Amino acid sequence: MRIMIVDDNASMRKVLVALFSGAGHEVVGAFADGNGIEELIGQTTPEVICLDYHLPGRDGLAILRAIQKAAPGVDVILMTASSDAAVESQAADAGAAGFIRKPFGQAQIIEEISAVSETRRVAMKTGATPFAQPAPGYPKRGSRGTTVIADDNGSVRLVLKGLLEATGLQVVQSVANGSEAIQAALNHKPRVLCLDVNMPVMGGIDALPKIMEASPDTKVVMVTGEADKTMVAQAAGLGAVGYIVKPLRPAYVENFIQKLLGA
Repeated sequence: MRIMIVDDNASMRKVLVALFSGAGHEVVGAFADGNGIEELIGQTTPEVICLDYHLPGRDGLAILRAIQKAAPGVDVILMTASSDAAVESQAADAGAAGFIRKPFGQAQIIEEISAVSETRRVAMKTGATPFAQPAPGYPKRGSRGTTVIADDNGSVRLVLKGLLEATGLQVVQSVANGSEAIQAALNHKPRVLCLDVNMPVMGGIDALPKIMEASPDTKVVMVTGEADKTMVAQAAGLGAVGYIVKPLRPAYVENFIQKLLGA
């Protein structure tokens, strides 16, 4: 993998460079802050960015959002020493492909890189993302019906499209808010609709009953960075059939879809 490191701690940058290089990855840049991140991505063309949360100037979440806007095909692993449990769910909702808390062991960060790499590999092999063409052996798109994705994050939409099409579903539309999801449900009557909980204009919980009204036979699956019991119960009461947790992982998505639609 081509990896960029953004961390204001020089010792941490040095350790990560040595660790990733020793594991066979290519470190294309190591920077102390995220200033000019869009230009840095253009110059170094990373596949993955390991991004510290506490940085001078913009914090990691703000930089993550800038990366998602400028280069949604780049995966971001957010690193933090913060004990705030909300940071992880916020990062997931903002599109982080992975998350790790400091201090961490060498095996832990390598395993996270491997998980992100595997997610990227599966999404690429379907040809559903801009990265690659379909690989032999994957189910034909549409063989298990159609699906709509509603998520305000472009990176999540790309990866989820790849993972869903790897299960044989055909993504007929991807939208960025609940209002658009309602219209997409009405237009397509999809077999499955993946609905992000937190979106601008209209969130997933508010949109859910209107989606069910527009397409009663659609199986609505919530997508969230934190599946708290209150949200899960509320969504189930409104007709959702389950939830997928971010960051997205191929085995989790595949197993969920298999159970939902039948092997």
